[in-house]
Amino acid sequence: MRLSTFRAPVVLALVSALALTACSNSGGASTEAARSADSGSPSPSPSSAPTSDLTDDSIRAILDRTLPRDWSGTMIAARGGEVTHCAGHGMSDRAHRIAASCDTVYDIMSMTKSFTAVAIMKLQMAGKLRVGDTISEFVAPVTADKRDITIHQLLTHTSGLPEGLGDDYDPVSRREMIDAAVKSELVAPPGTKFAYSNVGYSLLAAVIEIASGTDYERFLAEQIFAPAGMKHTGYVLPRWDTERIAVEYDEQGASQGRPLDHRWAADGPYWNLRGNGGLLSTAHDMYRFHRALSDDTLLDRDVRAMMFKAHAPTGLPGYDGYAIGYGWVIMPDGSLATHSGGNDWSYGVNVHSVRGDLMVFWMSNQAVQDGKWDLQEIARPLMLKLIEQLRTGPGTGSR
Repeated sequence: MRLSTFRAPVVLALVSALALTACSNSGGASTEAARSADSGSPSPSPSSAPTSDLTDDSIRAILDRTLPRDWSGTMIAARGGEVTHCAGHGMSDRAHRIAASCDTVYDIMSMTKSFTAVAIMKLQMAGKLRVGDTISEFVAPVTADKRDITIHQLLTHTSGLPEGLGDDYDPVSRREMIDAAVKSELVAPPGTKFAYSNVGYSLLAAVIEIASGTDYERFLAEQIFAPAGMKHTGYVLPRWDTERIAVEYDEQGASQGRPLDHRWAADGPYWNLRGNGGLLSTAHDMYRFHRALSDDTLLDRDVRAMMFKAHAPTGLPGYDGYAIGYGWVIMPDGSLATHSGGNDWSYGVNVHSVRGDLMVFWMSNQAVQDGKWDLQEIARPLMLKLIEQLRTGPGTGSR
């Protein structure tokens, strides 16, 4: 199901980020999704008009000019600690004509990594670990070539571990994932170069569990979601209203079901996905996450500075100054941090100002329409315009 390669030219084209893909490609081989024969995007109608909590006319004009008429999803933007725009467009469930809104629940895919990074920093604050610790202090046995890989290297994609180990929905346990990771062939010597690795973030989820003594989602729920006021984010702990969860659609417009329709363990996704992708959330909750990262709600000032530091350059031609933080990509001037998520079906971008003065979260439940549009290609001009508008000043709006 997931994109099989890290497409650097596409992801670095975003003004604010690398569009880091969620996990390894499954080719849609092992899912239990309802595969309804949807004929494609619905034609525009009154019931598919934008639905909103708050609309900024200048932002809405940018969306109307930049996005295809038949896109579906949700976008929230904030400036100076206040939401300026939050609106859904199109259908989150086309078969049942359920409109997308700011309360629609989406798979945020690789944006999960930002939460994993915050969890690691929470454990450092609690004295449970240090980012300089080696993985061999938490997971064992570890082969000689990987024994000195550090938590810092996992966080910054400099561990040399491969991008993925298999299908997101393979029924892989934590122990099986760890064993496969430590036996995998390195793509580079640890600490020598940036090489995007979902495996590294699954190992971080294992470290979180081992260091904290509780499971990954529960740790996030207690240490991140609750303090931030995020009541609609998680894997299985929230009491999901199924109708609020967006159905995902392939490039032909055929339904791929909801994220929870796929093969998961009882406590969340299996370990090829856990920690590196698969969290579900809403636009409102992603705004709450942004606010909680803007002060000491989750992390103290020094730890936040460590997380948003440009630790390792991407080293990709034409992108001097782009660097990897902990769970975020840092822009050359250091003012914006971002992470994106994409799979064969959905696509989204999250942008957080390191100073806390603006944010944008944008998500669609159909990434591509065959022969017509690809949202990864549209994302760069869209984000450029949105950030410029947020920085230049407020527009007119309505509720």
